[in-house]
Amino acid sequence: MELITYYLSQGLSFLIPLIILLGLLIFVHELGHFLVAKYFGVRVEVFSLGFGKKFFKYKKGDTEYCLSIIPFGGYVKMYGDDPTAEIPAESRKYSFTHKPVGQRIGIVLAGPLMNFFFAIVLFTLIAFVGEEVIRPVVGDIAPTSRAYLAGLRSEDTVVAVNNQTVTNWTELKDYIEKNGSGPIQLSVLKPGATQPENIQTRTDLVPNPNILSSLSEIGELEGLSFYFRASEVAVTSDTSLAAKSGLKTGDLISKVESTEITKWIDLARAIATSSEKDEVSVVIERVIGKDKTEKQTLTLSLKSAKELAAKSNQTTTYSHDLLIQKGHQILMSLGFDYPDLYVSDLVPESAAASAGIQKGDKIVSVNGEISEWNDLVKRVQAYTESQPPLKVSVLRNNQPLSFEIVPRKISQPQPTGKEIPVYAMGVLAGVSSAQPLTFVSKILNPTAALSKGFSDTILWTKNTCLSFLRLLQNRVSAKSIGGPIMIGQLASKTFQIGISPFMKIMAIISINLFILNLLPVPVLDGGHLVFFTIEALRGAPLSMRKMEIAQQIGLVILMSLMVLALFNDVSRLFN
Repeated sequence: MELITYYLSQGLSFLIPLIILLGLLIFVHELGHFLVAKYFGVRVEVFSLGFGKKFFKYKKGDTEYCLSIIPFGGYVKMYGDDPTAEIPAESRKYSFTHKPVGQRIGIVLAGPLMNFFFAIVLFTLIAFVGEEVIRPVVGDIAPTSRAYLAGLRSEDTVVAVNNQTVTNWTELKDYIEKNGSGPIQLSVLKPGATQPENIQTRTDLVPNPNILSSLSEIGELEGLSFYFRASEVAVTSDTSLAAKSGLKTGDLISKVESTEITKWIDLARAIATSSEKDEVSVVIERVIGKDKTEKQTLTLSLKSAKELAAKSNQTTTYSHDLLIQKGHQILMSLGFDYPDLYVSDLVPESAAASAGIQKGDKIVSVNGEISEWNDLVKRVQAYTESQPPLKVSVLRNNQPLSFEIVPRKISQPQPTGKEIPVYAMGVLAGVSSAQPLTFVSKILNPTAALSKGFSDTILWTKNTCLSFLRLLQNRVSAKSIGGPIMIGQLASKTFQIGISPFMKIMAIISINLFILNLLPVPVLDGGHLVFFTIEALRGAPLSMRKMEIAQQIGLVILMSLMVLALFNDVSRLFN
């Protein structure tokens, strides 16, 4: 019974958001056709949400309003829309076919345009309701990066770029990308400071990873990101103070005494704050199975760690905060480490597994010393078959071991849906990021909110057009095309998060419907617009035979796309 209840609730959490999303988008689209048809005096016989058998009907005037059983579409049936039907002379003023071609173009165009205008309305409402955006706060920063060397530190807040005010991370990123290659000035507010200080540095021109951008290269400030390392820890050896307290590699520390912890930097600060004590209690979250974790409360002995830290020559430039530096040293003395280079799992029968690498090993060298996971990935992917085996050094319980590994070629999925061949050892990292620092951004000025709604709609329209172009160029895989299951998953996830993300995905899909329906494919609105445009130019409609052939071709194209989208949906479910 519990299993039935679970699957029922899961099904409803999928179906209800999907029906709301599709229902509104279909209603808005068909309402466009309906209103313009009525305006031009066309008699509308049926206004239906859905296809197939009707389960609800209501007739008012000439029109029957109904809900049909298949929710993935809708239609407006107009009197005289069948050009082969005999229309009495006295009724032709109500007939769609007998209206001037300009009015028919207006009726057909109204559906897609309503989806475009609805997106503007949705983005405007999002501006009013408020959208969660990432704060322009600098995350963990590599000491060797250009950003660090310029003077930026973790937890700095960027308030302006080249004297242009910055309120969120997207604005910061856009200014840096537009800067290209050249000098740049960042106004930065240090933690605890009341006045910002200016930092002078420069950006580099790099290939644009965003395939939906028209720019091939963009500006980048090396080392700058909003990512903070999560409070997940690695334990260097079984004999360390951390291990003796019961901690294991992969544990996530969520609380120190009464202080909630999400980031490593919070953990270091909390440990330093509690350092006057000989021991502190910590709450950990430990993975015990697939999608299962358990919480435990453990006690860390700080007395010995403080003594070791005092004797240690270890220094850290991790942060400008001396308290965090102190906490970091105590954590290292306890036997904690960043989990980035620790092997959290191995691909069965992979090159690393066959060579003898084990879970919990810390990889410290791959043909030379490495300091982060990206170093490892780059060196392995740069391997060629003509090279000798990679020399890999690891620490196992703080004991050095060496291996020779020949990486194997695998297919790596890309965000575009394509797969590219890369070399890999078959090790998985334990690195994880904390949730970024966010705030809710609201625009209460109606004019400014409408302006943002319009600009966001234009932006997403450009992105959608580019995605279609990239598909035609084969730069985006056809595997990225999604159908009702993918839409349902997006609707369900965003519906659970909040009203703004749900409205945003609705606006984006509305723009997709706007563009999709304008494609010059017979049976779509765009196909009808092509027919009517030809009729307007030549002064007579195409022959019925030519239109029938075109409609059949269009139907085959549309059905093929639907089958492909459904196949992709099912494939994603099983993969």
